[in-house]
Amino acid sequence: MNEKYFDSILRMLDYIDEGIQIIDEKGRIIYYNKSARIVDSIEGETALGRHILEIYPSLSHETSTLLQAMETRSTILNKEQVFINYKGDRISTVNSSFPIKANNRIIGAVEVSKNVTQVRELSERIVHLQKELYKPKSHHKDITTDAKYTFVDIIGQSKEMLKLKTLAFKASQTDSPVLIGGRTGTGKELFVQAIHNASFRKNKPFIAQNCAALPANLLESILFGSVKGSFTGAENRPGLFELAHGGTLFLDEINSMPLELQAKLLRALQSNNIRRVGASSTIDVDVRIIAAFNTDIDQLLSSGQLRKDLFYRLNVISIIVPELKERREDIPVLVDFFIEKYNHEKNKFIQRLSDNVINQFMQYDWPGNVRELQHTIEGIASLFDVDIIREEHLPFQFKTPQPLESDLSLAINGSLGDILQQTECQVIRSALKKTDGNISQTAKLLKIPRQTLQYKIKKLNL
Repeated sequence: MNEKYFDSILRMLDYIDEGIQIIDEKGRIIYYNKSARIVDSIEGETALGRHILEIYPSLSHETSTLLQAMETRSTILNKEQVFINYKGDRISTVNSSFPIKANNRIIGAVEVSKNVTQVRELSERIVHLQKELYKPKSHHKDITTDAKYTFVDIIGQSKEMLKLKTLAFKASQTDSPVLIGGRTGTGKELFVQAIHNASFRKNKPFIAQNCAALPANLLESILFGSVKGSFTGAENRPGLFELAHGGTLFLDEINSMPLELQAKLLRALQSNNIRRVGASSTIDVDVRIIAAFNTDIDQLLSSGQLRKDLFYRLNVISIIVPELKERREDIPVLVDFFIEKYNHEKNKFIQRLSDNVINQFMQYDWPGNVRELQHTIEGIASLFDVDIIREEHLPFQFKTPQPLESDLSLAINGSLGDILQQTECQVIRSALKKTDGNISQTAKLLKIPRQTLQYKIKKLNL
């Protein structure tokens, strides 16, 4: 059968009512027709090349009829499967799944499915959406009030990411608080928004607030609202808890929240009501809290940045997003995704990385994580019209040697005090180089107070 004839058959499959989906031996989706896209709310070719459990996080190896047909090497006929797609819709299908064999080896599986979701459920959803449509909208422009990312936007096929997406999806089906940890640039907010969009609160407000660099009194009025005259210039204004009523409130960098305000936040979480600044009465609120921090849990608790009672209240479900260097097998997948993204946005025609660049990317530690990788590809696409990304196109951090400084190899000259001072000087210089001279980040890297680092820099004349 020639390729042209095969393509025409695939195009014909778009005109039948049943959904058809094909996966390869690794569980990656290689084809799905129009009916399957409609049922599963998949847009375009979003799912192609992605592992089936990435696109259907509510399923597992045991519940996916496609994976079961492939793993058991047997046909599954007319089996009902209930799943929740990545947009949070509950779908019921009746599936017939068949393993694909070649030379007595399983090379994939194909599935024919029919949507049997009750019309009553769809009509109830329409009524619910109509009610929400006529609710008044918030006019605050300084806060995030929508969540655009879903689980399908989280790129990664490593075991760590598949497990994490499954855990996050399960979290979305509960109403418990979630605490998300991870270094800057790992994609914490993608998980936060995906959890909201897959939850029963998805049609209610999603509001995000960064807790860093705001004084306690200002952040308090932002969160809880104020009454007229409670302080100079105060008006009757609802806070974020009231604006997020029925939905999700995301508190980013919760470890930066002033301690005195943390006690008031804890009280609100325990009582499900808030008191505006200057008010004498309380207001009942129904809000799901998701909080994020950007440091290690041990450091979070030992440093005293976060009250332990608040930590235990928030840490009902914990999700730690790994650094990119801890899931290097996802780097090629992410590279392909970002190349396609910026080819489209910037009208470029980049095809791939050279072998040398692939090796560099796989060995590099990516201190800025996925965000750094994204900006690297974006920068190259902005500056160069090339089909293959080579070493000469890479930014400066890939052209400068990055010694680990594990071997200081200092000559033993002078007193012990002199040698220790030389060693300290070299370590601080290396740390400053890694953080591009950022004092706060260097202090965190060396695990010393910022003031101590500034004193040593001055003393050592660095």
